[in-house]
Amino acid sequence: MSILQDILTFEHIVIQCHDSPDADALACALALHTFLQEQGKPARIIYSGRAKITKPNLIRMVDVLEIPAEYVVELPPADVLVLVDCQYGESNVTRFEAARVLQIDHHADKSNGRGGIVRSSLASCSTLVWDMLVREGFPLNAHPRVATALYYGLYTDSNGFEEIAHPLDKDLRDNLPYNQVVFNSLRFNNLSIDELGIAGRALTKCRIDRDNKFAIFRADECDQNILGFISDLALQVDGVDVCVVYSRLQSGCKLSIRSCTREVMASDIAGFIAGGGGHRQKAGGFIAADKLGDTPVSEYISNLCRSYFSSYDTVYAETHNLGSAAMPVYVKRRIPLGAVTSTDIFEAGTPMLIRTLEGDSDVVASADILLMIGIEGEVYPIRADKFRRNYIDTDQGFVKDFTYSPVARNKITGESVMLVSHAVPCIPTGRVHIRAAPISKDTKVFNSWNPEGYMLGTPGDYIAMRTDDERDVYIIKKDIFLMTYDPA
Repeated sequence: MSILQDILTFEHIVIQCHDSPDADALACALALHTFLQEQGKPARIIYSGRAKITKPNLIRMVDVLEIPAEYVVELPPADVLVLVDCQYGESNVTRFEAARVLQIDHHADKSNGRGGIVRSSLASCSTLVWDMLVREGFPLNAHPRVATALYYGLYTDSNGFEEIAHPLDKDLRDNLPYNQVVFNSLRFNNLSIDELGIAGRALTKCRIDRDNKFAIFRADECDQNILGFISDLALQVDGVDVCVVYSRLQSGCKLSIRSCTREVMASDIAGFIAGGGGHRQKAGGFIAADKLGDTPVSEYISNLCRSYFSSYDTVYAETHNLGSAAMPVYVKRRIPLGAVTSTDIFEAGTPMLIRTLEGDSDVVASADILLMIGIEGEVYPIRADKFRRNYIDTDQGFVKDFTYSPVARNKITGESVMLVSHAVPCIPTGRVHIRAAPISKDTKVFNSWNPEGYMLGTPGDYIAMRTDDERDVYIIKKDIFLMTYDPA
């Protein structure tokens, strides 16, 4: 039974946002409240804490989207208390005693076995609730208030969509039928005079490492989108290629990270220092208070950043000197895979975004380009001549049940296509070999397929190259390599 179906078994339902609720919490509460109404189950939305909502954009959001959120100091009668965008007993939410508590959240899992669902890999709780509603067949097209709220919830929690990595976050951003007029009225009502002052003060508190060209800025407590605003400005400082802006909270430290060099993806440094995510230029993260200990935050972050810059090797495919003769030779097992001719899904010349659990990549549709689908849903392009040498058609089926099924998105029209629905099964011929060796250190590989970024391998993954083209260098994840290659 899904958590939504579980909630429907109760009569008196109360939905609680965290204290001083933000747009993400309010959006989730509205979506859940609307779903329950559609099922004939009335519910109440509450929040508590020291004060009522005061931020202009949130007051407008509650008013325009008609969110029935009530400020309370006592819990109304409830058979079940459903917490959204927070977890029971945490410092950011007033604890009310309830007969049954369920949690729907996207922060670090501290539920200690309590009922509900926590998906900490997502940038917003709105994404989680959206996915739950889609799985239930809820008609979001018929509920523009809900769609707009969830869209705005992700927008604010991801610094304007800049700090998202999970494909579900990207799918919400790309597919939700939101009201653009209402969204813009909220988006452009988001910076107060006080927050402008926070930005100004933050830019005067800077710690710079000139050797590695990174800088750290401290901001007073503020929303994630304000941190992003500050970091966008900070990156314009001469001699700074990477910047980290942080805001200290009681529960930890929020981060916004920017990079303007292809050698450092903001998402990677966010993952290294804070378990966060995002994309190449912009990312975010959170460091829990118990990790910081007594170390000053700027010193803690500075030490982690220096560790990051010394933690990896860099390999450029066109100029590498890997000593290939010493690398063992492997052949791909005859395991069924999937292949999609790119022009079978979009016209030749169409710019496509390929979305997988590992991230997004760009490809232009061409009769000469096929998209291979691996055993875990990974996708990589291959030229037709290489495909014909390496693979043959087969009647055997290939695995299609992935954690996230890869998608091709037309970058002009926005149309999305599930790749597995167009895939033809094939198996390796066994005629082409690779040289490969495990890496003992994080390694960034720059190849011709991804000129603006790199493939990142971690210890245990394999760096590989084709025996017939030693400039075709790439990373193969350890688990995939062990399942798909044998010594030649």
